[in-house]
Amino acid sequence: MEYLAAGGMTVMDKLGILSDAAKYDVACTSSGVDRKGNGRDMGNCVAAGICHSFSADGRCISLLKILLTNECIYDCKYCLNRKSNDIPRATFTPEEVCDLTMQFYRRNYIEGLFLSSGIIQNPNYTMELIYRTIWILRNRCRFNGYVHVKAIPGADPRLIQLTGYLADRMSVNLELPTAEGLKNLAPNKHRKTILAPMRQIQNGITENKNELVLYRNAPRFVGGGQSTQMIIGATPESDFQIMNVAESLYQKFSLKRVFYSAFVRVNEDKALPALPGGPPLLREHRLYQADWLLRFYGFKAEELLSEKRPFFNVMLDPKEDWAVRHLEQFPVEINRAPYEMIVRVPGIGVKSAMRIVNARRTASLDFSSLKKIGVVLKRALYFITCNGKMMYRTKLEEDYIVRNLTADVKNRQQFASDGMSYRQLSLFDDTVLGANPTAADNGKVAFGQL
Repeated sequence: MEYLAAGGMTVMDKLGILSDAAKYDVACTSSGVDRKGNGRDMGNCVAAGICHSFSADGRCISLLKILLTNECIYDCKYCLNRKSNDIPRATFTPEEVCDLTMQFYRRNYIEGLFLSSGIIQNPNYTMELIYRTIWILRNRCRFNGYVHVKAIPGADPRLIQLTGYLADRMSVNLELPTAEGLKNLAPNKHRKTILAPMRQIQNGITENKNELVLYRNAPRFVGGGQSTQMIIGATPESDFQIMNVAESLYQKFSLKRVFYSAFVRVNEDKALPALPGGPPLLREHRLYQADWLLRFYGFKAEELLSEKRPFFNVMLDPKEDWAVRHLEQFPVEINRAPYEMIVRVPGIGVKSAMRIVNARRTASLDFSSLKKIGVVLKRALYFITCNGKMMYRTKLEEDYIVRNLTADVKNRQQFASDGMSYRQLSLFDDTVLGANPTAADNGKVAFGQL
């Protein structure tokens, strides 16, 4: 592979610009796809996960996360790549993306590709470039690994459909929680235009499942499902509004994941919040925790929050916050309560709740038993009894419990306010180096010359 690309910019120069430009897109997750190697093509696909996430056995799994281009015809006020910004611009050719993906895969740097893009010329032209890239990767390069691509709102549905038969997962970014926020900060984008490809992908997945029942060798359409992302903190929506939007997306569009991205002020614009404390990272974290309660714990958005109390107490996790506001439902007797109530106790997860239900069939459980099962007693003890007794003498009062639950908050994980949590790991990162590698060093590493 030649280092010099079209226009005098090297491929490594482009990689530096377009991998950095992709760092604020957090809509990457475990693939949900199991595909074994077929003995003909290169690679396979493991359902455990991708993109600097961790699989069940503790492995860190990564993928090449880049933009096809950071050129953009839109001028979204929150976006670093907006057309009015004076920043270095670059565009990969489909062949360059494929060559990078294959070379990095052969060197075991990555296990897949996450490809997004700014809008160059128009949505159709951009979507066609993405489709061509994935087609070459699958058919010429014979790449059988994980591929996640963005569907471009406003593009021809036929292009989205063709791309869906090549990708494992697709996503359409909602951008902002409400249509009003989108109108204020991204006037070129429209909610209906965003939801249209989301609905198309949902319908395509449903139809494809029926095809696979009838024809086992039928091609898979977006086998890993679809996801979306919305920016948190750029507009004044409450946590209650955001949770309702997420719940609606899960119910109406059968999404696999909704991602929440704390707003990072990368542009100077009077329409954007100042954020003197930095990006709202802790709020983002609480929304992710609440999202798990919606997906796995049987909660509904209207249970977690209300119009009268529209924000989570960020000092508590959302389940603790719900529990202290519903003390009339506690304490829960561990040896008799149904699973649906046990799993709502702070400090008890889905696996622990299932273990409790199974274990109490043969023995009466006490607090030492719960500790062995994996219950976090320092949080659960305020809300449970074993054989009618609490672990300690405890007041069932909101203020008292909140004071005790937050007493060790300084020892909990702290979230930086400088936005550094958004730094995307480079393929060339080495935390023990005292100085950053040069562009020449990066190029040598990427192509196996160091």
